[in-house]
Amino acid sequence: MVLRFALVAACFTLASPGLAQDRIQVVTTTTDLRSLTEAVGGDRIAAVSLVPANMDAEDYQPRPQDALRLKNARLLVRVGLDYDLWADRLLAQSGKPEISRGGPGYVDASFAIAVLELRGMSVGPSDGHAHGSGNPHYWLDPKNAEIVTGTILEALARIDPENGARYEANRLAFLVRLRAKLAEWESKLAPLKAMPMIAFHNSWPYFARRFRLDFVGFIETKPGVPPSPAHLAGIIRTMQARGARIVVREPQEPERDVAFVARKAGASTVTLAASVDALPNTGDYIALFEANVAALTAAAGMR
Repeated sequence: MVLRFALVAACFTLASPGLAQDRIQVVTTTTDLRSLTEAVGGDRIAAVSLVPANMDAEDYQPRPQDALRLKNARLLVRVGLDYDLWADRLLAQSGKPEISRGGPGYVDASFAIAVLELRGMSVGPSDGHAHGSGNPHYWLDPKNAEIVTGTILEALARIDPENGARYEANRLAFLVRLRAKLAEWESKLAPLKAMPMIAFHNSWPYFARRFRLDFVGFIETKPGVPPSPAHLAGIIRTMQARGARIVVREPQEPERDVAFVARKAGASTVTLAASVDALPNTGDYIALFEANVAALTAAAGMR
């Protein structure tokens, strides 16, 4: 009986073109890009992301299995803007020019994005990002998903032209859903327009621009460096002067300093996900914004 079952399973595997081994293997550096790639690729691709959802891609240390994943990949999709520089070393180790810079299977998703906080090679005060190429959190503006998915579509059609029309149809269907949700999110967040807020880390300029939010300060001045008592005191003064009543943190960020400034300024804290899967109910790109919009409106005392 066991042998018969194994033979049937093997025949089913060989006869099922939709199974993962028959799909285009895609590696993305982040969960957000994985979700957007899946929206375009649909059942023609099998995508994996390298960086866990609750980890900043800048701090990621590649693992041995990551190099193996690249060896099996036909498409690599990365954030760019100096956010995932460690991927260059992995690509060099993979020995696959087709998914390296200039190859048909290489995608820098920041292509054609209007980058914010571009300061040449300098880093501004209270920046929190040592990026000469600009702030890399561009996926947190839903409108940028139109650009990113367009770039992914071009790459998939390039390496799999027979299914180009299918990829285009997938993308258009996704954008119809996204645009409808965007109108809903803008309506729900409209009462928060220009409401002063504080964040632990400067992940939110694209999100703030899209929804007209006002982040007036950041607790973290340099990634991985605890804020000084003087800086925390300055943040509290800013909150009191500006009437900031919301402090935003991401789930992987330390809670102590956030709770401290919120308590001193009489503010509430809210945990937002900057990446897909970073919090419960954020399992895809649209769900990410659904959860964040709901959390913000709840923190502001709205329904």
